[in-house]
Amino acid sequence: MKFNVALPAFLALFAASLHPVSAQGEDKVAMTVDLVAWGDTIEGLSLKTEGKGETLTALPFTYSTPARYTGPALMEVHQKGGSNSSGNDEEISAEDAEHESKPLVVEQKPEDLEDLSKSKDPIVRELFRRRETEPSLVALVKLPTNTKRATVLLAPAGGGLYQPYVINDDPSKLPPGKLRVHNLSPFDISMRFSGKQKADLKPGRDSVINAANGRAVYELSYKGPKGWEIQENNVIPVRPTEQTQLIVLKSDNSYFLSSDGAAGGFMQIVILRRSAS
Repeated sequence: MKFNVALPAFLALFAASLHPVSAQGEDKVAMTVDLVAWGDTIEGLSLKTEGKGETLTALPFTYSTPARYTGPALMEVHQKGGSNSSGNDEEISAEDAEHESKPLVVEQKPEDLEDLSKSKDPIVRELFRRRETEPSLVALVKLPTNTKRATVLLAPAGGGLYQPYVINDDPSKLPPGKLRVHNLSPFDISMRFSGKQKADLKPGRDSVINAANGRAVYELSYKGPKGWEIQENNVIPVRPTEQTQLIVLKSDNSYFLSSDGAAGGFMQIVILRRSAS
């Protein structure tokens, strides 16, 4: 399966959500975390949390079983049977190993993945430092300290590692019955909604929209290689009992292909829903 995004832009999104690593006195958090796969299903995950941990599966752009996390704000994500794990971990199939080795690279071959261990980002450097003694560690996630709930999107970054994008899902940030739009693509986007609301978003930005009568009617435009283009007009339900998030991204992963192999458009749209209770 392919997983394609514009990697330099994605790395910029990743770095923008991070903060310097504190060697001493790091903040601790207690919250519910949802792991969501940006692409293929990711199995055998676990969080290094205080108390009893559990094995988790991150489904493609779908909520599964949430996990309770208590520990440092810099959360460790481990994977049993990962390509770099050792000890008594279960062996993975050749097909799974092939999927784990797929990088995010598509149109370019930047210095990215092979030189990821040389990154100047403090959290990426910390990830590789910890992996020297904990090879099952596959991601470090900087969690917000002002929330009781967060969604972590995990994108494969080659070599069995994952790059996270964190969404603060505290109800004060996203009240039920409203829509939050995320631009996780490498392009500028513009969305026009009924009621004359709009969201003009640079990569990595988000905006909360008031939904009228339990739905959001929108028009999506993007600034692509040929300039501004309109992709689609559509309507989505925004129920008063749910947190609803619309994610705009750029990928040719098979998750977005129809049964006949056709893609829906230049940009892809994903909707995440969670009951407010």
